[in-house]
Amino acid sequence: MDKLDLKALGKINLGLDILRKREDGYHEVRMIMQTIQMYDVLKMKKVKKPGISLSVNYPYIPSDERNLVYKAAKLLMDEFQVKEGVDICLEKFIPVAAGMAGGSSDAAAAMVGINRLFKLGLSERELMDRAVNIGADVPYCIMRGTALAEGIGEKLTRIAQIPDCFVLIGKPGISVSTKMAYESLQLDKISSHPDIDGMIRDIENGDLLTMTEKMGNVFEPGIIEKYPVIGEIKDLMEDNGALKAMMSGSGPTVFGIFDDREKMEAAAAVLRESGLAKTVFATEVTKTGGKHK
Repeated sequence: MDKLDLKALGKINLGLDILRKREDGYHEVRMIMQTIQMYDVLKMKKVKKPGISLSVNYPYIPSDERNLVYKAAKLLMDEFQVKEGVDICLEKFIPVAAGMAGGSSDAAAAMVGINRLFKLGLSERELMDRAVNIGADVPYCIMRGTALAEGIGEKLTRIAQIPDCFVLIGKPGISVSTKMAYESLQLDKISSHPDIDGMIRDIENGDLLTMTEKMGNVFEPGIIEKYPVIGEIKDLMEDNGALKAMMSGSGPTVFGIFDDREKMEAAAAVLRESGLAKTVFATEVTKTGGKHK
């Protein structure tokens, strides 16, 4: 096998709680993560010339060692002293700096691809152990599916699959850096925390409606205060049939959970018409973590 194409799936946070700031400056989190059918594509080809050649379909995205895909490929190729090279073409579709782990998912797919192309023989767990060196979300993006993330996001427990549902993505034309989101977070002023354990029970019971009632993201109030358009997109989705709409990760992307595809499509049309969101995408959750393909 000299070449392969891989999908790098985006994620949403069904619940995001932050417990405390650690002495090392990182935050202790509890999150329920879910991959969705919105993805970037990595086209990878083994070549004779040593090194990594990366091209990206957007000129403003770096294609050198600043890119997580490059870092991830280099990490494995250096460790295993791979003598040949790799050409990687990254086709971005997941919005950048959107709270959907696009960059982390690209890095995860790069690691899976290098492992396969050069027959390194690493298991999923061995890839995940190395992935945390690239970023806190990268191990989850290798695992995929429905998972509880703890620690700084690297302690992962697979949980039952979320009941079938449809997901509407709306990203306004702004970017929010994770760093800024953490800096604007006042832990002592968080008035309500999502019931993560209750959500896990509801997922295990296949009860989508009750799960959505418990969803929450502690970043939301502070970010919406700075960017009211996020709140407007949330309200529009819920006024048009979403069981729950919430900001994903550190934002600014909003997702709505629907139990009916037609309702979601109708809400997507209203959202496009409103002009509030620059990116509108109607999709669904991935059925299982599944193998990278």
